[in-house]
Amino acid sequence: MRYDHKPVMLEECIASLNIDKNGIYIDGTLGGAGHSTAIINRLDRGTLIGIDQDANAIGVSEARLSKVRKDAGLVLIKGNFRHMADLVRQHGFDKVDGILLDIGVSSHQLDEAERGFSYQKDAPLDMRMDRDQELDAATIVNTYGEEEIKKIIREYGEEKWAARIASFIVRERARNRIDTTGQLADIIKAAIPAGARRNGPHPAKRTFQALRIAVNDELGALKDAVEGAVSLLKPGGRISIITFHSLEDRIVKTEFQKHEKPCICPPGFPACVCGKKPELTVLTKKPVLPSELEVEQNPRARSAKLRTAMKL
Repeated sequence: MRYDHKPVMLEECIASLNIDKNGIYIDGTLGGAGHSTAIINRLDRGTLIGIDQDANAIGVSEARLSKVRKDAGLVLIKGNFRHMADLVRQHGFDKVDGILLDIGVSSHQLDEAERGFSYQKDAPLDMRMDRDQELDAATIVNTYGEEEIKKIIREYGEEKWAARIASFIVRERARNRIDTTGQLADIIKAAIPAGARRNGPHPAKRTFQALRIAVNDELGALKDAVEGAVSLLKPGGRISIITFHSLEDRIVKTEFQKHEKPCICPPGFPACVCGKKPELTVLTKKPVLPSELEVEQNPRARSAKLRTAMKL
């Protein structure tokens, strides 16, 4: 099976991790092993732990990484990165030197029509990153109430036409069940006025993003992942996270700041009495962005942002 993936901001990510050739590193979003290959190539007797909830990614990455691992250790785990701390400890690792997360859907998942992530290819309305889970996009579209669908599209897709889209979905599903990405894309196009569709991205982009986030609970998983990562890192260890839209970036920025300045005492207090101590120092006060050349060569990198923090 092909699982092509061009890793985003590869050199910037590797530099941000400050890799120790004998250290232990986690790639919590293994995907096609693009970032992992670069990490393991820099290890001598260190260990790479790769995590992905997509069984296809695990299988392909194992074959690719086994060819380049040399003396480095390699541990691949099927699971959601939100459970990273538990998964890693179950495999005998207590502390690690670095963690990388590349948030969002992989290029392969977008390109594999039957996964149902893309509005550009007609396929079953699925969007599950872990195909073992029950909830899929068709369930949300066909069974959730109109208000709940509107909330998902508005909050996760930041779509101003969320109310009309939700109304059109509910009206259409009363006639026929919505089972394919093509059906849904056509409904969205019909819901958004023609004048609003003339400029900007594909009219279905924001709604498909919103459904994908809801199906996979991506924002909740990201919060949990940061918490787990902080508990896993050794002093001096680093966590680097690539995000692709404002909701993800806002969570990473907020979570990093929470661990950098955790004190909850009122501002007027002469000294801290809450006892909460800083656990991280943020190394990227502003996110690192891809170069113009990278965006030209890999358009999917356009909206990427990289933030890095170090464990104290």
